[in-house]
Amino acid sequence: MNDFSQRLDLKQTQTLVMTPQLQQAIKMLQLTNAELSELIDQELEHNPLLEKVEGSSEDGATENEAAPEKAEKDSLDEVYESQYEGDQQSSSDFDAGSSMATVGAGGNTNFESADNAWENNMSTNKTLREHLTEQAKLSFDTAKEQAIAMQLIDRLDERGFLRQEQDDLVKTIGCKAENLASVLDVLKQFDPTGVFAKDLVECFTLQLMEKNRFDPAMKALLENLSLLAEHDHKKLQELCGVNGEDLREMIEEVRALNPHPASNFDHFVVQTAIPDVLMRAIEKSAGGGWKVILNHETLPKVLINEEYQAIVQQNAKTKEDKNYVSERIASANWLIRAMDQRAQTILKVASAIIEKQYAFFLYGVEYLTPLTLREIAEEIDMHESTVSRVTTSKYIGTPRGIFELKYFFSSGVSGSGGNDVASEAVKAKIKALIDKEEKPKDVLSDDKIAEELAKEGIDIARRTVAKYREAMHYGSSVQRRKILKNKGR
Repeated sequence: MNDFSQRLDLKQTQTLVMTPQLQQAIKMLQLTNAELSELIDQELEHNPLLEKVEGSSEDGATENEAAPEKAEKDSLDEVYESQYEGDQQSSSDFDAGSSMATVGAGGNTNFESADNAWENNMSTNKTLREHLTEQAKLSFDTAKEQAIAMQLIDRLDERGFLRQEQDDLVKTIGCKAENLASVLDVLKQFDPTGVFAKDLVECFTLQLMEKNRFDPAMKALLENLSLLAEHDHKKLQELCGVNGEDLREMIEEVRALNPHPASNFDHFVVQTAIPDVLMRAIEKSAGGGWKVILNHETLPKVLINEEYQAIVQQNAKTKEDKNYVSERIASANWLIRAMDQRAQTILKVASAIIEKQYAFFLYGVEYLTPLTLREIAEEIDMHESTVSRVTTSKYIGTPRGIFELKYFFSSGVSGSGGNDVASEAVKAKIKALIDKEEKPKDVLSDDKIAEELAKEGIDIARRTVAKYREAMHYGSSVQRRKILKNKGR
């Protein structure tokens, strides 16, 4: 017969209790400086003892290397705008705020339908940067290409033009000239058509090419817009090789083009990502190297208004009033400590990333090394999830531009001497080898590509080559050879 009995045992266990304050602290780690500022504003409404202090410019002025000063308009821009300044309401003129379907669209896609996906995606508050970034994510396979693309996006002026010379861009970004040119060619196919043009002439050229209306006559007209401003139609007819009626039609076509590719967006100026932290050079006399500082221009700062606190405490007579004041003081002190902890965590993570990716900052995207969240977490003795939260939507301003902290993390493959090579860098090398294939006999198998990489000290299996190749949407050697044979017919 079984005996049943009841007894009381004591058992000690450990559980993590997610208090509201802990949840708030975790949430604060994920916020950008701008989002944190909004949170602070909400706290100010509920806590009269808190006071927001405007950011100091000391050591914290935003240094946006990725956003050059606005370039002045070239003479052709001024000529064109002065020619049509008084005719903006004419039905034959361009409308600076006209729809995408009116002014054309990027690539070879038909955007005439009002139901087009791109047009439906556009909202009145979407910035040009957001619109272009979405396209870049779909158009580039490697981190190197995406990094170059984002650098170029951040250098557009308020009209959507890229004014900087390519030689200067190569030096600033730290990439090869051919890689820059390749990325730029793709960007010039983006919507809205005309974006990334160096000037008004190229802007109109891109739009006319998209409409299949760019011919020698149009080329001559665009190269002589100054004569159009002078109403020298006779000279233009001679240069373009057309009669008067044809010239009038060409002029109407030009007037229908959009000289401001960014005009479809609420914010004409590309909204450059605002860095949360800044990378600064240390004077050689102080040992050289780099340091990371918080961007105080955007980092909100709060403190307790001690004068007001003293008045409130003095006037708190009832127990309820005294409890309220005590709660507000405790809440304010916690918020200040949590903000400080957030700042120190971001600095630790950013500093560790710079140390790991030092060669990248010195020499450019070709020197990006493999890095995982776990490596940084172990380096600074924090949980991997904490590092993930800190690096999401946080940006660092560097001499090479502005980068999301998440950008610096990628897997790698073994290299000579025990050093790893970033997977994105390996993909770039595979892409370069395949892009050199001009004839069927030049096509390399996956094994051959692995052998070529081995010559550069990169130990990679054929299966890995195939995986990376497929991820970049390249066909097999058989498929590529067949395509080249068909082209040669």
